[in-house]
Amino acid sequence: MIERTMAHKLRDMSEWFPVVSLTGPRQSGKSTLIKAVFPEYEYLNLENPEVRRAALDDPVGFISRRPDHLIIDEAQYAPELFSMIQVASDERGRAGQYVLSGSQNFLLMHNIQQSLAGRVGMLKLLPLSYQELGDTQIALDTYLIRGGYPRIYDAGIPTDVFFQNYLMTYVERDAGGLLDVRNLSSFRKMIGLCAACVGGLLNLSRLAADVGVATATINSWLSILQSSYLVFLLQPYAGNMRKRLTKAPKLYFYDTGLLCHLLGIHDERSLMNHPLSGEIFENLVVSERQKAYLNRGIEPTLAFYRDDSKREIDLIDLTEPARPQAFEIKSGATYRDSFARHLRSVGSELGIPAKDRAVVYHGSESYDTEGASVVPAEEFLLREP
Repeated sequence: MIERTMAHKLRDMSEWFPVVSLTGPRQSGKSTLIKAVFPEYEYLNLENPEVRRAALDDPVGFISRRPDHLIIDEAQYAPELFSMIQVASDERGRAGQYVLSGSQNFLLMHNIQQSLAGRVGMLKLLPLSYQELGDTQIALDTYLIRGGYPRIYDAGIPTDVFFQNYLMTYVERDAGGLLDVRNLSSFRKMIGLCAACVGGLLNLSRLAADVGVATATINSWLSILQSSYLVFLLQPYAGNMRKRLTKAPKLYFYDTGLLCHLLGIHDERSLMNHPLSGEIFENLVVSERQKAYLNRGIEPTLAFYRDDSKREIDLIDLTEPARPQAFEIKSGATYRDSFARHLRSVGSELGIPAKDRAVVYHGSESYDTEGASVVPAEEFLLREP
């Protein structure tokens, strides 16, 4: 089993809160992690029909007859349990009583907000990061194409087989069942079209027209994809600037393996020749930055910059307000001085010092240049933010 960075933070949360919730995409390793961190806890999975029936038929008895060290996996299937967990955890008044996990963040968080607000330490587990796979010596491009879903590595499942089944399960079971998406063929088409516009400004009207549904439907479906941890939106920088800034977000995938599968990329040659190779590489760096923070229990504040003069910075990290950072991301292996042009001008205007500006590229040499540093992507992804 590959060691997960979040293990220590998960244990810490159980010492601070009576209830800990762990969300994330399906098959990101949540069950494996919580069972490894809490081997002394009783484990119940509500995807088991018998266990789910018992929880739905008698939620009071389901909780009261069990010890206070309890893991409930896929807890969103029995919303009636949450009020009973509130009562039981309040009566006992101890930390670390319950661990709840689920793959449907929208449903799980709705139930938490209704019954357990203020009592829950919340964490998000995404697929394996490049940093977590560091001991495997995996090449960066190989990781980019495979992605980070643990079963690809633990069970040796070919990526095309894994993602075909993953999408089938997600679309038919989660979207069509739990989330009540009616037009599954159009929903599946939208997922593919999201891959085709990765790294670009999101145009909802155009996406709706391409899919053949209303813009309101696209908005709803995008919310589902976000709550399922398939995609996320990187918002534009919205600071107090004299320049007019773009208002549209960019769309990225949490896992580049899924992205590459949707784009028909299965090897390094097809990646290198793909017209979106630069955007895919950009997606890798941005999504790995997300993982680096979330694995430590920190909710990141990330943005991009684009103004009416067409000056752009790919990634601005505002997670530490006292230390903003700016990054330009380039998929080429050769550094060019023009890469840092906007980092210098915009970075100065935003008050970001040169030491906190960097060009992240696909080369191998690290050095300082005027107004910014130059960092290989592999080095950048292996270090902490």
